[in-house]
Amino acid sequence: MLIPVQLGGGIRHIETVELLLKSGIERVILGTAAVEDPALLVEACRRFSDSIIVAIDARGGYVATRGWVKNTEQTALGLARAMAQIGVKRFIYTDISRDGTLTEPNIPAIAEMIENIRLPVAAAGGISSVNHLKIIAKIGAEGAVVGKALYTGDIKLKQAIAEVNQATESHNDTEKADNVE
Repeated sequence: MLIPVQLGGGIRHIETVELLLKSGIERVILGTAAVEDPALLVEACRRFSDSIIVAIDARGGYVATRGWVKNTEQTALGLARAMAQIGVKRFIYTDISRDGTLTEPNIPAIAEMIENIRLPVAAAGGISSVNHLKIIAKIGAEGAVVGKALYTGDIKLKQAIAEVNQATESHNDTEKADNVE
């Protein structure tokens, strides 16, 4: 059984993207490079389309780069819109002020991102319970990045997958019933 792998961090050259994809990585995540080198992003999207994800890391709604050290004046939503126009088809949105805190995800910001760009978004930052995962799924996120909550045992992976799948199926069944006249 092959496990799909996504990889990001420090990728700055199209040759690296190509090498990673040829080696079996399913998707390559570009963050800082997407912000600082739009030409790289354009070329990556042109050549590898669905295999490119842009990571948008934000603090207070503004993008941070270089491992969250360099703050920018670019809003997360503005960057996502610009990236979508370039051809990006998938995003990871992280509220870095909540990452690793086990508090709660920034649901309003995640929802705003999903509603406005209408492309797949995975949410990250502050997720500490299965309930958070259910909410993220309900607002339309494609997925979630769960880190610390797995290490602490606050989220048990198999249980979380089962519960979120069940909640999503139940929600979809309810929507279908509501649409029947």
